[in-house]
Amino acid sequence: MKATEAKFLDFLKKSPQFIIPIYQRTYSWTERECRQLWDDILRTGSNDAVSAHFVGSIVYIEKGLYQVSSQSPLLVIDGQQRLTTVTLILEALARQLGDAEPMDGFSARKLRSYYLLNPLEDGERGYKLLLTQTDKASLLALVQQKPQPIDHSLRVAENFAFFEEQVKGLGSDLSVLCHGLAKLVIVDIALSRDQDNPQLIFESMNSTGRELSQADLIRNFILMGLEPVHQTHLYEDHWRPMEMAFGQEGYGSHFDGFMRHYLTFKTGEIPNVRAVYEAFKAHARTPQIAESSVDVLVADIHAFAGYYCAMALGKEPDKKRAEVFRDLRELKVDVAYPFLLELYEDYANGVLAGDDFDLAVRLIEAYVFRRAVCAIPTNSLNKTFATFGRALRKDHYLESIQAHLLTLPSYRRFPGDEEFKRELTARDLYNFPRRSYWLRRLENHGRKERVPVDEYTIEHILPQNDNLSAKWREALGPEWQRIQATWLHTLGNLTLTGYNAEYSDHPFAEKRDMKGGFSESPLKLNDGLGTLDTWDEAAIRVRAERLAEMAAGVWAAPSLPAEVLQSYRPKVEKVAGYTIDDHLQLAEGTPMRLLFDRLRKEVLALDACVTEEFLKLYVAYKAETNFVDIVPQKSRLRLSLNMQFHELHDPKGLAKDVTNLGRWGNGDVEVGFSKSDDLPYVMGLVRQAFEKQMGNGEMET
Repeated sequence: MKATEAKFLDFLKKSPQFIIPIYQRTYSWTERECRQLWDDILRTGSNDAVSAHFVGSIVYIEKGLYQVSSQSPLLVIDGQQRLTTVTLILEALARQLGDAEPMDGFSARKLRSYYLLNPLEDGERGYKLLLTQTDKASLLALVQQKPQPIDHSLRVAENFAFFEEQVKGLGSDLSVLCHGLAKLVIVDIALSRDQDNPQLIFESMNSTGRELSQADLIRNFILMGLEPVHQTHLYEDHWRPMEMAFGQEGYGSHFDGFMRHYLTFKTGEIPNVRAVYEAFKAHARTPQIAESSVDVLVADIHAFAGYYCAMALGKEPDKKRAEVFRDLRELKVDVAYPFLLELYEDYANGVLAGDDFDLAVRLIEAYVFRRAVCAIPTNSLNKTFATFGRALRKDHYLESIQAHLLTLPSYRRFPGDEEFKRELTARDLYNFPRRSYWLRRLENHGRKERVPVDEYTIEHILPQNDNLSAKWREALGPEWQRIQATWLHTLGNLTLTGYNAEYSDHPFAEKRDMKGGFSESPLKLNDGLGTLDTWDEAAIRVRAERLAEMAAGVWAAPSLPAEVLQSYRPKVEKVAGYTIDDHLQLAEGTPMRLLFDRLRKEVLALDACVTEEFLKLYVAYKAETNFVDIVPQKSRLRLSLNMQFHELHDPKGLAKDVTNLGRWGNGDVEVGFSKSDDLPYVMGLVRQAFEKQMGNGEMET
């Protein structure tokens, strides 16, 4: 590696050509980064006391893959964003200068000859900077002063327009800009392919500008070490089509999320959102993947990216299925995508019938929505969907999905109809997240001609006004304040209308009978309102019960015969029944019994799903499986926490690593205590094991 300080423009002038390899990310600077660089250049150019402004490093391979002459192009490893942005500034400046030369070397002709073009070369060798794909065509069009191609780079075009506007804003005095550009300094870092490892260097580069995304690192990891022909083949056949499917903006914002879901499905483990690249490298290096070719891995990613784009980005070609995915997207059920990717793969390969696929997605939608209405915490959903595939019986595909949803334990349960309807009628649905979603689904369920709900507004039949009119108070009766506070934002009192302004706070009869009123409404949500004489607590209750009944069909629960469901229940081996009396160390009145009773109470209070089982040698506490086991001893309680030792946060160092050591109980963590004063701290450790089993909520809905 050779590193030297250099003036940016001198570096551009002496270098034959810069090529951005296909494995690099596309140009990604936004106006924020461009404005920062612009402000730095003007500030430097206007201050004679500042001799230079450092803008980072340019890292490149000096000799190697593209050697076609004695002066071969430079393959850029890091610095594309700065090279491209300065090129855009120089082109904007050249267009404004015309024949003027406010500073030696800064005329339009010299800027193009020194920094933008290689005037004596032909074809692509005639340009100083060659970007990749869409970026390449857009930049070449700019330096040739030609119109942008139809499928142009948004970033290149938008940032050039920004700089063109800024340069024009300087008027005729461009000397400050020229001085600022002349003072830009970089570190020129030349690598040798024989001695340096470009991959490791690329991974470490997060310098000035936008941080490398997980997608950037993954693409680089796959392509960088391959021969040029192989790189081009994989990029053009797989990676480029993926980028196009995500879209220029979508690729940057969605690919990392897709890869996280892909790895969760493939490995059964949920990667940390900031460690997707590390998880991908580990996956790629597993024997099963490493033994196959990189082409197989990239083709697999390409296929699953297509499934993801269909579901998450609205690219599904089947119209009916596209509506199913649209509803799921609006509900924002991102945690379900690892499982949905498996379903889509099986659908694409003919293992899962299309109609069953649609029904399965509707079940997932209903599961998540019902839980939200019933205010069940979401922190277990990531683990639920990450491990859902293990429950599939693909010879009875849909049936096994239904059975698994019906047999999930209490904290992961699929709420039944009665619980769902009860909570739906009583909840504040006006301030419910994504309220337009549930209104649209209720209104359009079963309709062949969908109602454009977005064109309507939400109407409170009983108005929100704290100072209700005398007619409204009379209709509601002496308890009008309680009725309004209780039912205002609930299902029975909410509807849709295109006449919200006209309805205002008018009495119910006027809302019913006016032009466009409830009597004339074509909406299913308003059925029956035109026949009512008054709107009071009883009417709200009746309508809420009717709509809740409808909702139970819209977000339908799975249903299986009892004998079929029983065949899916895990077979539990019967064990000899033990009680607390079988543990002599916990005899009534002993110090250990008193300590155990306090600990037992705290553990059972963690969640209603926690169960207790007395075994011969220890006491097990389970959510889905054991998360803590208590071994009573004469002078202390010994706890086994079912988690890996390195996962535990234990600032006091109370826990002990018992990995691979024989112990009663489950897990790699042992905690012993004998003093009640330590109970709060010990419960903090137990809670970590419980929350790990529940799922820590890292992937949000």
